[in-house]
Amino acid sequence: MRVAYPVVVTEETRRKLEQQARGRSTAARVVLRSRIVLLASEGLQNKQIAKTLQVAPRMVTLWRGRFLEQGLEGLLKDAPRPGRKPSISPEVTATVIAKTTQSTPANATQWSTRTMAKEMSISKASVSRIWRANGLKPHRVDSFKVSNDPHFADKLEAIVGLYLNPPEHALVLSVDEKSQIQALDRTQPGLPLKKGRGQTMTHDYKRNGTTTLFAALNTANGEVYGLCQQKHRHQEWLRFLRMIDQTVPADKEIYLICDNYSTHKHERVQRWLETHKRFHVCFTPTSASWLNMVERFFRDLTHNRLRRGVFQDLEQLIMAIGDYIDGHNQNPKPFIWTAKANDILEKVTRAKTALNKRRSA
Repeated sequence: MRVAYPVVVTEETRRKLEQQARGRSTAARVVLRSRIVLLASEGLQNKQIAKTLQVAPRMVTLWRGRFLEQGLEGLLKDAPRPGRKPSISPEVTATVIAKTTQSTPANATQWSTRTMAKEMSISKASVSRIWRANGLKPHRVDSFKVSNDPHFADKLEAIVGLYLNPPEHALVLSVDEKSQIQALDRTQPGLPLKKGRGQTMTHDYKRNGTTTLFAALNTANGEVYGLCQQKHRHQEWLRFLRMIDQTVPADKEIYLICDNYSTHKHERVQRWLETHKRFHVCFTPTSASWLNMVERFFRDLTHNRLRRGVFQDLEQLIMAIGDYIDGHNQNPKPFIWTAKANDILEKVTRAKTALNKRRSA
């Protein structure tokens, strides 16, 4: 007759086993395993322990052996299991990834789970699992624009330098215009938000005119200077510059960060700047409006006040914009610029390299 290996425990180990066997908060499986080892340490054979605890003999054999190999730690967790054998082979997975990233289906611009499942003769759930495991989202597309400005590096360092290390006794203003802001009124009144239902709004609208917001963001404290005007020509830009000149104390230099819109470079604007020496203009690189910090304020204005706003006339829209700026300036918070110029330059360089490879392929 086969005899089980004897289990010999120290007094300290026996004490811990007894604590686990009696523990009210101990997992039931750990309690059972501890009782098996305690009975085995008293000299009982596997069949005797199985009959006493009303379990299968093979379970007693398993945990007696696990304790002899790993000690107390072996009772606390199960051994890793291999799991179910994958129904999709690695070759099929690789083909799905290759087709998703390197081809498109007939009469479509991107794959869906249905079209890929039909193409590969597998289930939609399998396609979804493969895409999710590899971070693939064919239905999404991100927009981008890499600047081709030959002086990109110099302009980038100048602007980031103003953000991170502004000159003393000077004001750094990020300026731009948000043009064609429409005063939209809905054709029917919507329903308010309530439990179980979101706010409703008609899909169609009435246009009641447009305005252009000229805004300057003080990068040091987040304060915003704003002026709404009917058009966005060089005349309106000059009017906005004069407002800044009158608002900012005369003993401060003014650094303007703006884009390359032709209005900002008009001859009359250049002549005005020549006679107002305290103004220093730094133009962002072409196709790099993301460098202009005031764009972040425009995003907040659109999201918080304009997108779902209802304006019955143009004056109501201009008043709403003015009230939003006044509310913002009551407790202004600056946007903190964290990206370093070298990091941005490296990213742009990588993007240009990838584009050149794509064109030459």
